[in-house]
Parts: sequence; structure tokens; C-alpha cells
Amino acid sequence: MPKLNRDGVNIHYEVYGSGPPLILTHGYSSTSAMWQGQIAALSKHHKLVLWDMRGHGQSDYPDDPASYSEALTVGDIAGLLDAVGADNAIVGGLSLGGYMSLAFHRAHPERVRALLIIDTGPGFKKDDAREVWNKRARDTGDRFDREGLEVLKSLSAERSSVTHRDAKGLARAARGMLAQRDARVIESLPDIKVPSLVVVGADDTPFLAASDYMAAKIPGAGKVVIPNAGHAVNIDQPQAFIDAVRPFLDELEAGARGKAAS
Repeated sequence: MPKLNRDGVNIHYEVYGSGPPLILTHGYSSTSAMWQGQIAALSKHHKLVLWDMRGHGQSDYPDDPASYSEALTVGDIAGLLDAVGADNAIVGGLSLGGYMSLAFHRAHPERVRALLIIDTGPGFKKDDAREVWNKRARDTGDRFDREGLEVLKSLSAERSSVTHRDAKGLARAARGMLAQRDARVIESLPDIKVPSLVVVGADDTPFLAASDYMAAKIPGAGKVVIPNAGHAVNIDQPQAFIDAVRPFLDELEAGARGKAAS
């Protein structure tokens, strides 16, 4: 599988199918393998790009804590689009991957054709709420330092079977990528001008209000709540997830064909 070298950090990625580019980013402490059940459906009409964030899966686990940040992750997404020859793409992800997709749009709106935001929160406007989140992120990092990869067995279904090489990378990613520094992403929501779809599992209680908020703040955004699904909605209800996403993607392509014809 190909690797993207980003200033000495190798980023693992996979490309499936051909057509309009679609890049999906996994959640914290998961990997690109979480999308396995969607590859066939999503690569039928799109060039599907899946990847492992730094400190995860088959990507590198740099020792320097400064190698883990929102800005570097946004840069990784841009580098991946360059690597596959995509000027722009449908950009999406789950949980931390969805947040990073929003951060990518804030930094590079011209490179985002549409947004697919899954089981995600957009960050926090208030410092005290952000600090509660960040303490949880730091505690998670500390736990990976203490207990190693055994921590994964106590987490949700999409993480219990993932493969990571080094718990220290996950610890550094928690502190540098999961923790948040400011309110720029949540404040950027009203400025999003591209078609956007918010997807959330009905049982993903911590993210229901956040999904409502994003659907209300992003102009024209659609929202789908999938029954009997938790935080990994695409794993809990794979067919329902595809049934939710496919009309959104089909409408994008129909619109593109209509523009081309006119």
C-alpha cells in the first residue's frame, strides 16, 4: 500500500475505485479498517481514499509530541489529495475524523466539494467546556501510557479489533490531536457553503445535541439519525449507513452532470 511522506512521517493510505474523489478519516484510536464494510459501495462511483492518521494503524508513530496536531492532520489531508491528484474532494470522517474534516474545510474551503460529518462534535465555544474535553483527552493519553494497547479492549466495538503498533503514538495523538486549542472550527460552521450531511447514531447520546447544532448552523445541511446505532454508526448499521449516504452522493453527482450539460 502507498505511503505519503510528510516531513519524515509516513502516512499510510489506500485508494479504491475511480471517479470523483471521496476521502474518509477514521476516529481517534481506530484505523482506516473501520471503513471496510463501506469500500465496495462507496468505491463503485468514487475514488475512495482511506488513511491512517499519524500515531495510528500503519502510519508512523513519531516520538516528538509536536508531530501531533490539528494543523498537521489538516496538512496530511491536503497532502493525500495532492498524492491522488485531487484538486478537491468530498471530505468526511467519523468523530475525530469528522472534526478534522471540518478543520480542513476551515483551512482549505476551495478543496472541499462537500462534507460528510459522522458521529462528530464541532468543538466548543466556551473555554470551560473545552477544558473538560481536554482533560478527558489527557486522561486517555495517560491511560495508554500506563496500560498500553490493552486499553483498546475496554473501548467500543470499532476499536477492539483494530491493529496499532505502539500505544505511545495513541497517547501523543490524544494530547496533540484529540485535545482542542480554540473555537475556530465551531465558529466556522455558518461559513460553510458546500453541501453537507450530518449522520449520527440514535444511541450515540453524547453526540446527538452536537449533530443537531451542526445541522442548524451549517447552511442547508442535511441530517440523518440512524436507529439502533451508537458512535460507530457505519459498523453498527452498515446498510442503513450506506442508505443514508448514497442519496447525498448521488445528488452531488446529478448536480455535477447537470452543470456539465448546461
